[in-house]
Amino acid sequence: MEEMWNFEFLSRIADSCWSFLSQFRDDWHANDMRVSIFKILLSWLIFSLIAIHFAWKVYGNTVNDMYYRQGTGQNGGTPDTASHLSGWESRAGDTPKTHRD
Repeated sequence: MEEMWNFEFLSRIADSCWSFLSQFRDDWHANDMRVSIFKILLSWLIFSLIAIHFAWKVYGNTVNDMYYRQGTGQNGGTPDTASHLSGWESRAGDTPKTHRD
């Protein structure tokens, strides 16, 4: 029984796709303003994506190097801990600060 349902479901999907594509084809060949604007916008999108792809191939490493710090340590040139402090501890001579109302 499940096979019949799967076949019916797939058949409906295929029919929906076929009707959408045939409607799209008919609209594509029509010479109205809506289709012309769609063609222009689609061409612009494809051109932009291709231009971004080639620009990233050419300048990608340069841009990547600009945004990553060079050097050793936690954040590039920043050392892991401060040299005069050990973790969260302060210097021996400092008095701890308290909250006053």
